[in-house]
Amino acid sequence: MKRFLSLVLALAMSMALAACSGGDAGSTANDTTSANTSQQGTAESGAQSGTPTEVTITSLNGSGEKADLTVPYDPQRIAILDMASLDILDALGVGDRVVGTADTSLEYLQDYISDEIENLGTIKEADLEAVMACEPDVIFIGGRLASSYDALSEIAPVVYLSTDTELGVVESVRQNATTIASLFGLEAQVDELMADFDSRIQALAENAAGHTAIVGLVTSGSFNVLGNDGRCSMIGREIGYENIGVDAEIDTSTHGNEASFEFIVEKDPDYIFVLDRDAAIQTEGAQLAQEIMENELVMGTRAYQDGHIVYLAHPAVWYTAEGGITALDLMLQDLESALLSA
Repeated sequence: MKRFLSLVLALAMSMALAACSGGDAGSTANDTTSANTSQQGTAESGAQSGTPTEVTITSLNGSGEKADLTVPYDPQRIAILDMASLDILDALGVGDRVVGTADTSLEYLQDYISDEIENLGTIKEADLEAVMACEPDVIFIGGRLASSYDALSEIAPVVYLSTDTELGVVESVRQNATTIASLFGLEAQVDELMADFDSRIQALAENAAGHTAIVGLVTSGSFNVLGNDGRCSMIGREIGYENIGVDAEIDTSTHGNEASFEFIVEKDPDYIFVLDRDAAIQTEGAQLAQEIMENELVMGTRAYQDGHIVYLAHPAVWYTAEGGITALDLMLQDLESALLSA
């Protein structure tokens, strides 16, 4: 009888152990299924949200040619070596992503010159080690750093934007702002930021109709005439003054072509527009543009006698930051205060 009870007890224990073992296996299988379902759900949720991890834009390559560029979407760490791009990023409200920037004297961008933001050199010469140390997701440059495009591209994707004088400064700003906004999904903000620029151009154009002008840059005591192919092109192209300072085929895009004051007298324009390069780059000890321009010869022109010599009040903006949204506002203010305030 005892032997029989022992056999029954042993059989019961064996069945209990088997049941426990089966229960653990079932639990593990259920846990794995739950985990797989959770991962699948997360992947589907991300796909359904439509948020990309990267975006392809059109910018310029090191040769200044348009090219497709793939950059991270919604970049968190931005290195800036172009003031126009920084201006646009600031206007879009994503300036807090800037981890390093080139030095600048522009007042409206001074919040980015601080101990918390790495100094990356200048818009003409980048500190490559400093750029690398920033670990940027994306780098912005302008034309002065085109020769460094390849070296910077070894660090992160390089967005190189510029203004197109044939397209016009306003439309260039609009297109560049849209390109930059597309990195963050903020394209809808661009129209609002650009809202009144076209009407302001139109008001200036009405004043310019039928008038001739010479547009020039004062540097190192000389006067260089500018055409419609570079700096200050907005005055001739979009606003519409007849720029009689140079032949349309002559390249003046960098610093213009030196001209004599006798040349100005000979042309005798209705207006003279002056960009003070020495003031723009803060040349120590340089004469002011007004001191150079208002000599005996120029004072005999119609432009001087009619009070139509316009000294651009924000030379650093015109010379180093054309292409930004705040920059465009200030450039138009310079012209409006001189031409429309009377």
